[in-house]
Amino acid sequence: MRVPLSWLAEYVELVPGTTPEDVHAALVKVGLEEEDVHTFELEGPIVVGEVLEFVEEPQTNGKTIRWCQVRVAPDGETAADGGDAVHGIVCGARNFFPGDKVVVTLPGAVLPGPFPIAARKTYGHVSDGMIASARELGLGDDHDGILRLSTLGIDAPVGSDAITLLGLDDAAIEINVTPDRGYAFSIRGVAREYAHATGAVFRDPVDQISATDASADGFPVVIDDRAPIRGNVASSAFATRIVRGVDASRPTPAWMISRLKLAGIRSLSVLVDITNYVMLELGQPIHGYDLDTLRGGIVVRRAEPGEPFTTLDGKQRTLHAEDIVVTDDRGPIGLAGVMGGAETEMSDTTQNVLIEAAVWDPVSIARTARRHKLPSEAAKRYERGIDPTIGAVAVARVAQLMVDLAGGNADEGGSLIQTTPDRAAIELPDGFVSRVIGVEYTSDEVHDALAEIGGVLTRVDGGWSVVPPAWRPDLTGREELAEEVARLVGYHRIPSVLPVAPPGRGLTRSQRLRRQTADALAAAGSVEVLTFPFATDEENRTFGSVDGSPVASVRLANALDQSTPFLRRSLVPGLIAAAKRNRSRGLVDLDLFEIGLVFLPESGRAYGSAELPAGDEKPNDATLTALDAGIPPQPRHLGVLLVGDRVSKQPGVAAEPYGLADALDAARRVALATGAELEIAQGSHHAFHPGRTAELRVGGRHVGFAGELLPALAEANDLPRVVAIAELDLDAVIAAADPSVEARPIGTFPAATQDLSLLVAADVAAATVAGAVREGAGELLEHLELVDDYRGHGVPEGSKSLTFALRFRAADRTLTAAEASEAKLAGAALATERTGAAIRD
Repeated sequence: MRVPLSWLAEYVELVPGTTPEDVHAALVKVGLEEEDVHTFELEGPIVVGEVLEFVEEPQTNGKTIRWCQVRVAPDGETAADGGDAVHGIVCGARNFFPGDKVVVTLPGAVLPGPFPIAARKTYGHVSDGMIASARELGLGDDHDGILRLSTLGIDAPVGSDAITLLGLDDAAIEINVTPDRGYAFSIRGVAREYAHATGAVFRDPVDQISATDASADGFPVVIDDRAPIRGNVASSAFATRIVRGVDASRPTPAWMISRLKLAGIRSLSVLVDITNYVMLELGQPIHGYDLDTLRGGIVVRRAEPGEPFTTLDGKQRTLHAEDIVVTDDRGPIGLAGVMGGAETEMSDTTQNVLIEAAVWDPVSIARTARRHKLPSEAAKRYERGIDPTIGAVAVARVAQLMVDLAGGNADEGGSLIQTTPDRAAIELPDGFVSRVIGVEYTSDEVHDALAEIGGVLTRVDGGWSVVPPAWRPDLTGREELAEEVARLVGYHRIPSVLPVAPPGRGLTRSQRLRRQTADALAAAGSVEVLTFPFATDEENRTFGSVDGSPVASVRLANALDQSTPFLRRSLVPGLIAAAKRNRSRGLVDLDLFEIGLVFLPESGRAYGSAELPAGDEKPNDATLTALDAGIPPQPRHLGVLLVGDRVSKQPGVAAEPYGLADALDAARRVALATGAELEIAQGSHHAFHPGRTAELRVGGRHVGFAGELLPALAEANDLPRVVAIAELDLDAVIAAADPSVEARPIGTFPAATQDLSLLVAADVAAATVAGAVREGAGELLEHLELVDDYRGHGVPEGSKSLTFALRFRAADRTLTAAEASEAKLAGAALATERTGAAIRD
């Protein structure tokens, strides 16, 4: 929320000389986070000038400029820059005439950018300053021509300070508003908080506005919510007022434009600006309808499933049964609390306006805004909760401004539906606040703090009965009241005490091994990423099953993004999205890994059906068991993605791209870090390249796969042809790993090395042969590595020659060649027995 200081000062006393930093410091004391300070970033001299005359001069480049004579100071006086009263200025705009008063930036001025102004020679003249447009002054986006003060209804003396005249000397503080403090999305709310922090006098703008009573013949409005959702009706308050005979072409006054600009809202037209201004002022979103385009009265209802509606942005939207719509006799004319309709919007030809101020169901508005991707300023306030009692005041304020600024006439009465229930009293026992906060507060301090925020307190036996104010929907229990006391009395009363951590047993085995795994991958050059755990149904089907068959997925009841409404079954989609994003930004060689949960529900089983326990009591074992049963399996997986070059091209060095071998190396690092014995076998996966996909096992159990992504899938995600990926069930790897594995001492006796070449059938996996050799060779075999897989001349068709490099070592002696050969032949014998291998001469 951005708060212009001049606006804030209308409702709370600011000591002369108060800076934005002072206001920020005061608001931080009551729990509002400071964000930034906004100004127009202007420096004078910037003055009002009068165009005396100009000469149009065509240029060789096809452009026509105007050589203008502009009076910037009264006759006989010196201009603000110390020069003559009349300045010669070159201007390319053509929307002004002799006699117009304009804004002139004299030499020495600085415009936003920063853009310093100086006398300079251009188009054959010395331009002694610049005539400014609205965009150059920071007032708006209009850059089609210079700003004529008459369009703002301003007639000021020549030479007067334009910065003060246009409100460009104002500043705005920006604060971060948390979801529970929606009242701070208004000047009214922030002024009240500043008063709490400083003790300054607060002048409630609501008390300064006279709201007319609703008349029997007011505009007809019906709330027709026959099936309230979650027990909340669509609208608990609806106020209207009619203003007739407005002139929509009138200019918005400069003071309003500057305040809206500082508050982050662009000026559109006087009627729209007024509604936005009152929304910022009171926190009550306002909607205006062109009364002449309405057909009949207004009916508020829930949308029909699939009902079409065209919003102000010209897009046709398909409505949901939970959406709240405002309708007339033709159908929907507004998506309640989010955006109005195109058919009834206020325009430059509007003459009669129906003003609406309503209170909508916050949850419905929040979901509608997300569902249709329309995060409007109104929705931002409605979803946090607004003051439900000020609708009539808000429409009266809008009517007053439309009469004053657009020349309208307001009808005497209006419509008002008010069904908001009174706030229930909260019992606050004596001593409760002190017990919760840990600080002793007197009964008077508790009373004064809660009364200051607008609570109505009644003394009862043993405590207070507190009715929270209407504008604080977040105050629902005694704990929230305790927080308010702590906030208002001052956080400085709460001592800073460092708690003593209880002794513990340190990390669990699983936690320790997960950290070791991440450290091992990072040490090898991989970069850990964290991706969103959301996926599409297609992504879950593609990567969450081996054969691409339909799989069960957990669907979110209130997804952040409707395009990814499911929880992921695999880490691969998130890694692919991260790679795609990084490559689009110039990072083309990537070695990424992620450790995170995946969600694997069983088909046909309902989850999340257990009843949630109350928050004021500890759940028993039966309740916890029921809750656990309602949670789908959530194993922790580890995913690796490699794309681009492992070794970049350099002079004399060829590039080495990532491939399947690198994905397998990453899997081996995981096994090494966890103490698991990884087995690699030929595998298959419908999303990965046939013949270049490996199945990963630990202890005979399938724990994952490694492979190269299908080129078609890689191309569909704007990735190179070769994308190496590995994904392991890290929980399963850790569970299957031998916890007693210990590092062996480094042997000090010489090693004996020998090679072994075996002929086997081509369809026999090399890993199977290697496993047999390793087992048969016994404890003397220290290392075995496949160094050659040959198929060609000299090898029978349908066979292959596998050559293994073997290293033998004994811990207590130097091995003889005969001992090493004996162990090698024992390994070959077992390989022959199991796979039919034959020693190749």
